[in-house]
Amino acid sequence: MQLGLIGLGRMGGNMADRIRAAGHEVVGFDHHPDKRDVSSLAELVEKLAAPRVVWTMVPAGDITESTIDQLSELLAEGDLIIDGGNSKFTDDRPRSERLAAKGIGYLDCGVSGGVWGSQNGYALMVGGTEADVAKAMPIFEALKPAGEFGFVHAGPVGAGHYTKMVHNGIEYGMMQAFAEGWELLEASEYVDNVPGAFKSWREGSVVKSWLLDLFDRALDGDPELGKLKGYAEDTGEGRWTVDEAVRLAVPLHVIAASLFTRFESRQPDSPAMKAVAALRQQFGGHAVVS
Repeated sequence: MQLGLIGLGRMGGNMADRIRAAGHEVVGFDHHPDKRDVSSLAELVEKLAAPRVVWTMVPAGDITESTIDQLSELLAEGDLIIDGGNSKFTDDRPRSERLAAKGIGYLDCGVSGGVWGSQNGYALMVGGTEADVAKAMPIFEALKPAGEFGFVHAGPVGAGHYTKMVHNGIEYGMMQAFAEGWELLEASEYVDNVPGAFKSWREGSVVKSWLLDLFDRALDGDPELGKLKGYAEDTGEGRWTVDEAVRLAVPLHVIAASLFTRFESRQPDSPAMKAVAALRQQFGGHAVVS
């Protein structure tokens, strides 16, 4: 089948390669002239036979909203838009309602797989109607890994991005656990081969995972991680996950702690620890570092 794909960066470009390798036609648009097949959204729509399926893979927020608004003026009744970016789930239903008024379908699709997805396949979490999912199923089949896993129709519009949000929150906690274990092993006088310890867990261990494989790969290239600065961004999903935990009164101890640790990584000199040091000095006469 044909697919219009908007956004051909690290994720979108690799997705286009995988879809084409499965025998489908991709008409791609990107703001970088050397990456795109067409020079405008209007030309992209013209190249697609009705009913059209167009997938947006652009940064969440204003760019996604603007792109979908432009498409809504170009597409026709019976066409379908899929947002595969990291949009917040609360944005999905208003979009769907605006598009439905013009007879245009809408699916939200959380996509996991990173830069390795072209080779390994992508985990896809989709929200929308059964009919719209069926229209795009050949593309989902092309993108997901072979076999029974890697795809879920999670529920109505919004469910795909909601599921991806929780997925990323879990990812935060798992990464933090590996990071803390690595730091403790590095600090210990008992363990001489920290990279070897992580490598040994890649088979036969209950912590075996793709994240562990990737961390082992990082240690192969830099055993003490000396080339990196201890700074980690958050892309939004962790915050949204914790917000939902508060709204629904669900205790998310690990995910919340991993999010706050990322904030701590941005402080070259923690104000909170300054306050703790001052208090220890006041009540116990403990030494401080000035």
